[in-house]
Amino acid sequence: MGELWGSLVPLIIGSALVPIQIVITAMLLRSKAGRITAVALVAGMTVIRLAQGVVFGFIVGKGTGGTTASDGPGHAASLLLLVVAILFYVTAIKQLFSHPDDDAPPPRWMAMIDSITPVKAFALGAGIMLIGAKFWVFTLAAINAIAAADLGQGASVLAFLAFVLLAESILLLSIGVAYLLPARAGAFLDGVIGFLTRHNRVLVIVIGVVFGTWFMIKALNGLGLL
Repeated sequence: MGELWGSLVPLIIGSALVPIQIVITAMLLRSKAGRITAVALVAGMTVIRLAQGVVFGFIVGKGTGGTTASDGPGHAASLLLLVVAILFYVTAIKQLFSHPDDDAPPPRWMAMIDSITPVKAFALGAGIMLIGAKFWVFTLAAINAIAAADLGQGASVLAFLAFVLLAESILLLSIGVAYLLPARAGAFLDGVIGFLTRHNRVLVIVIGVVFGTWFMIKALNGLGLL
């Protein structure tokens, strides 16, 4: 179990720190559309993550057979991790040269934040998960790590639910602050939006380099090159 969480914690941190989801959640909480739209956004993200867990958890679970976490990733999984590492490095390099974030939602979605309905906010949350390569990578890697740990069905489900909850912890914390401390939430959310808007490029570069390196080490280790 300790080895599993050693794999999951970096994935949780990476999932939680993707800047665009935090910015959109904070903007919705500060918008005229109301706080319920932020709840709907996170609900949309959660539904897609759970669907990924059901579909890909079944596929990966069938594919792992009797392997355990101590066996390390197979060659096919290691090659996938190598490709993922390269994608993270490419993302960091693109941001270094001021290219737009590929995981950002279309500009028309951002323009309608103030007037968005809960249904559209739910669709936006689902869309962010579906078009965001980083979200796919982190979630599928978590599913693979849980399947390889061979915990049994019940414990595996609980481990994945914990991953989902912790991956969304910053968003849930922001929503909790908005509901429980409405008088102070405005300044807090404005600070979050301002910080992430100013430092989005740096954060994306850091995430790309850190997690690119992490996936690269895992891949090379699985291929027997480290």
